[in-house]
Amino acid sequence: MSSFTPLQQQVIALAGVVQAARMVDQVAKTGSYPAAFFEASLRSLFAFDAPTVDAVYGNIQGVKLGLRSVVDMLTDATNEDHVAMGAYVRGLLKLEDQFGKRPDLQEVVASRLGHVNFKAQHFSDDAVELAASISAIYQDTISHLPYRIKVKGNVQHLQQTKNADLVRTLLLAGLRSAHLWRQLGGRPRHFLFKGGKLAATASDLSKQLSPVTDNGSLH
Repeated sequence: MSSFTPLQQQVIALAGVVQAARMVDQVAKTGSYPAAFFEASLRSLFAFDAPTVDAVYGNIQGVKLGLRSVVDMLTDATNEDHVAMGAYVRGLLKLEDQFGKRPDLQEVVASRLGHVNFKAQHFSDDAVELAASISAIYQDTISHLPYRIKVKGNVQHLQQTKNADLVRTLLLAGLRSAHLWRQLGGRPRHFLFKGGKLAATASDLSKQLSPVTDNGSLH
């Protein structure tokens, strides 16, 4: 049983979406990413039977970057990076809505993620190698949905296979968190009507955790 309130659970799941969106933007623009949070987002794809929402990310520390980014997105809409992050979040929610209507694709994604998880447990556990496998799943399934998320950034970075794999992995992780957020009662209209409460809750949760540096890594 979760020790978090329903609203806190929603915000933790939303932090998973926003964290993925922030890292998509970072990889696309700079080719870099905070390894600890990338790993937490990646591992969330294998959390098939997590007992609580925070356990999806290992623990709530796994979405510390996302919690801080929720506050940024909802309280400073003039910042260029926050605007880009918000656009990816909206895109992920729209994509999740379409994916939720395709049980056939859901079954394929779940099955193939199970195979990747088996590989991670018994062979290579390298996050970059796993990202290549997850990227292929995204290309074979999510890429065929009518809505496509347009990733904007530095062409030099986006043309690198490794970075393209990282971006697709993060998009799938964001999609997984978006599904969790919706299951917990989250709705896009809440950004408009409950934005202040969502930001305050994210801030409160974030303050309980270890600090994050400007590049997204943990102290």
